[in-house]
Amino acid sequence: MQGSDRFLHMTHMIIPFFIVYQGCPNRCIFCNVHKTAGNYTGLITEETFRETVHKYLRQPKRKPDHIQIAFYGGNFTGMEKERQAELLAYARPFIKKGQVHDIRVSTRPDNIDNENVELLKSFGVTTVEIGAQSFADEVLKLSRRGHSSSDVINAVNILKERGFKTGIHIMLGLPGDNRLGFEYTIRETIALKPDMVRIHPTIVFQDTGLAEIFSKGDYTPLGMAEAIDMCKYALGRFAAAGIPVIRLGLQMTREMEKAGSIIAGPYHPAFRSLVEESIFFDIASSLLAEKEVAGKEITFILSRKDESSFRGQGNRNLQLLKNCYSAARITVKADDRQERGIISLTMEEQTWRMHKFGKPEKVYVNSLPKT
Repeated sequence: MQGSDRFLHMTHMIIPFFIVYQGCPNRCIFCNVHKTAGNYTGLITEETFRETVHKYLRQPKRKPDHIQIAFYGGNFTGMEKERQAELLAYARPFIKKGQVHDIRVSTRPDNIDNENVELLKSFGVTTVEIGAQSFADEVLKLSRRGHSSSDVINAVNILKERGFKTGIHIMLGLPGDNRLGFEYTIRETIALKPDMVRIHPTIVFQDTGLAEIFSKGDYTPLGMAEAIDMCKYALGRFAAAGIPVIRLGLQMTREMEKAGSIIAGPYHPAFRSLVEESIFFDIASSLLAEKEVAGKEITFILSRKDESSFRGQGNRNLQLLKNCYSAARITVKADDRQERGIISLTMEEQTWRMHKFGKPEKVYVNSLPKT
């Protein structure tokens, strides 16, 4: 199993701690961590840290392959070094006992240098996620990020040189951005060869600068269909580069569920599922295209783990296929032997296969076409 495949098949547990806005030199136009992190406002003490870790360690019935403590929601390396060391030291006993494997932190690219990565390494941090958001400097400026694309490149290079795993966060739909700009950000991200990527559509949250310009009519968020299409493209590009996308869309919190928290934008609690469903529908349509299917028995065969994405929420993908090809008899079969991400179409003892991130050409596999 290759590197990225191994990563995807491992079971992970992340024990999250949110350092809300700590170390942040300014407020980005889109940011409301109190909504996206669930309003973690309490100071992390050694006691609360220990209690939280033990709570997570008691949860799983089967021990995960990898357990990691993570610090999110702020600019970790922008905090005072004494506070960084204090928080990291809380994790040390768990690492020494083998209860936790290592630590990850999220931070800004302009707060990475040789001095602070030494501190991280000395405490067992192995993974650093960088909030890049975009590689278009004008978009970064309009988003009030306070750093440049060159800062991202420099930070990732320093981290890689020191042996850290790296993650890059990117966003689509930021002020001043467009489809071409997002595709440019994807290319630049791939060029840096991070170990993982997170992708977030821009959402207009209450009490943000983005909410202000939206209310004035100076910002138009992406529509859901456009956001899904752009993320389909991104997933395909990152898959081809062997870079796993570990998060697509925002995770729902109780604060986000409150009325008025989300003002506008392509938000859905299962956004990745919507993107995956759309990908599978495209593949099924492509496999059916240009075939004479009237009166034929057609069976789609796929991994059981892909079945729900193929069928779509409420079976809507399957129903739409049946409506479009009403003269055919379409069924779906889940097969545990089928490789995940592969869809097979069988018709009249002939089979075509297609990978969800492969080339669009159909691959004929079973028997020679009848002449």
